[in-house]
Amino acid sequence: MFRNPQRQMSPVFSIPFHKAEVGEEEAQAVADVIRSGWLTTGAKTTQFEEQFSAYTGAKHAMALSSCTAGLHLALDAVGIHAGDEVIVPTTTFTATAEVVAYFGAIPVLADIDPRTLNLDPADAAGRINAYTKAIIPVHYGGQPCDLDEIHTIAERHQLHVIEDAAHSLPASYRGKRIGTASELTVFSFYATKTLTTGEGGMVTTDSDALADRIRLMRLHGIGRDAWKRYTAEGSWYYQVVEAGYKYNMTDIQAAMGIVQLGRLEKMRSARRRIALQYDEAFANVEQLEIPTILPDRDSAYHLYPLRIRPEMTSFTRDDLITALKERGIGTSVHFIPLHLHPYYQKKFGYKAGMFPRAEAEYRRYLSLPLFPGMKDAEVQYVIEKVLGVVGSSTRSRVFAGED
Repeated sequence: MFRNPQRQMSPVFSIPFHKAEVGEEEAQAVADVIRSGWLTTGAKTTQFEEQFSAYTGAKHAMALSSCTAGLHLALDAVGIHAGDEVIVPTTTFTATAEVVAYFGAIPVLADIDPRTLNLDPADAAGRINAYTKAIIPVHYGGQPCDLDEIHTIAERHQLHVIEDAAHSLPASYRGKRIGTASELTVFSFYATKTLTTGEGGMVTTDSDALADRIRLMRLHGIGRDAWKRYTAEGSWYYQVVEAGYKYNMTDIQAAMGIVQLGRLEKMRSARRRIALQYDEAFANVEQLEIPTILPDRDSAYHLYPLRIRPEMTSFTRDDLITALKERGIGTSVHFIPLHLHPYYQKKFGYKAGMFPRAEAEYRRYLSLPLFPGMKDAEVQYVIEKVLGVVGSSTRSRVFAGED
């Protein structure tokens, strides 16, 4: 461990892993909604959907309570049933796979491409059988997956493609914005994401039928525009046509989203600038490996997954996390592969060793702080401390504050 309790010093900075880029403009927008007296789904949500649709280029955008809700409704819309199989990368957050289990369907995990940490299309293709109905590629860290190859495989086997784009707003693949390439794309507006409404999500599609189904199911299975029944233009009469869900977004959230969408490109530019500073600092350090961004895609720079090369270091990924924490730097790990979690092992029989590439990369990556409000001095502090720990790794111990 990099610790000597008698030698610890107070860090110069306290840098969180993430800090949301919200301010007075968001506060004013929310206050305006509160003063209006209409707090739940309403005109602001519709405005946010219309602006999001225009931004991505998708015909339809449906605002929801979370990305998880969006993934759930997307699977419902394409008709997933009990016994069906859906391919999901093992390197992702549990939401991507848990929604498959909601239907009594089976999440079939697949390994990753170690260059990008995205789903490996070839590995996914090898897991397709007569029960496979869909594939959910995850755009890890903001970099799009190999969508052309995934779509080729899906068309060959008549599979639905639902993109988990929780990390990838705004990003593009071969000049095309994420949100328009597949049948359905699902975004996250969680507190740590590139656009935040606190909690929330959005589904985009060009299909009228899929959009209608999602709009119906997000609010209790009540007929179209059910929220209007309490407005002057609405009616008290409604019909429940399906057993739906309570997955609608509120106008309070949407007001934040409209403001955030207006400066989305500016926030992405700030994250990219920080990522490039990290790249420049770490690219020639043999103990470290910087993220690989492929030339045919444009990342949203949601995460900066720095990897250590264990064969060249005397410390582990966990040691580095601890050392940075002692120096006031917050980090995270994205992600613990799903097949290593007790639920997926007990429910579906997954075991350690089944996805060797995902496991190998998991043992050596950590996510550094990367948020638009990071000051240059904070970025340089993170760089200095990472390099200090790495440079001291030949010693038997690295003392807190002594790097």
